[in-house]
Amino acid sequence: MVKDELKVKRIKNGTVIDHIKANRALNILSMLNLPDDETPIMVAINVESSHMGKKDIIKIEGRELSQEEVDKLVLLAPQATLNIIRDYENIRKSPVELKDELVGVVKCSNPNCITNSNEPIENRFYVQNKEPVKLRCYYCERTMDYEDIESQF
Repeated sequence: MVKDELKVKRIKNGTVIDHIKANRALNILSMLNLPDDETPIMVAINVESSHMGKKDIIKIEGRELSQEEVDKLVLLAPQATLNIIRDYENIRKSPVELKDELVGVVKCSNPNCITNSNEPIENRFYVQNKEPVKLRCYYCERTMDYEDIESQF
């Protein structure tokens, strides 16, 4: 018996984001300002995964994510794995890592927070929970969950 397999074109150089919770790929693409007129991307949504049940995968040709993008990605996909591809070879595979404290990554959802005023204060959050992600603002102590975080991008 031959199993059917999902065949997706390999990329020569770029980034593969794997192990994204099902149905979150489009939120991640929006955060990365993709698609654009230049960057080829491939997206698989709701595909079978022996590890997760269902998952999403994003392949971005010709682009490696910046550290700022990775810091945002981990908020939307804390279980994701980043693969850096060069000359069709996976040169680095690593899980994204959510730090215990985030500075300047996401805005506070509280409109009355000091960070949303005209004061030059950088956003700062403590990570209360890593899965599902829950953040607490250092200044106003507002907590933010996935929906609050996603809306900030």
